[in-house]
Amino acid sequence: MNTTYEDMNRELLDWDSEIEQESEFTLLPAGEYPFRVLKFERSHFEGSDKMPSCKMALLTLEVGEPGKTATVTDRLYLHTKSEWKLSQFFISIGEKKHGERVKMNWPAVPGATGRCKVTVRQYNGNDYNNIAAYLEPAEKPKYPGF
Repeated sequence: MNTTYEDMNRELLDWDSEIEQESEFTLLPAGEYPFRVLKFERSHFEGSDKMPSCKMALLTLEVGEPGKTATVTDRLYLHTKSEWKLSQFFISIGEKKHGERVKMNWPAVPGATGRCKVTVRQYNGNDYNNIAAYLEPAEKPKYPGF
């Protein structure tokens, strides 16, 4: 697990500390939604039975419609096995066209908008949103309210 600067910058709680903050977790029903990239981090995937160790883009997305949004994390693996998903993502945000060979424009990712297909998956008995696919825009994607 990678510890970020934000995690390290939080205060430790003591046994007698007062608490107030509650979870603001929102689960969206499966469907197609607009998204906006809130955060992009360069990371590394340690590898698994299905994917070797490789570089990884860790995306934090705001997904949903006005009045109901969720924060969803997605991982884009920089490996030829998942090049199709990288292409899907860059097409969705308008940085690539079908059939075009492009250099991935990572500086354009923070704040980028597009559309995605969201599913609900279960992990350790809890439901979570999952990005099943990034969708091709009919025109430059717009995130509601931005």
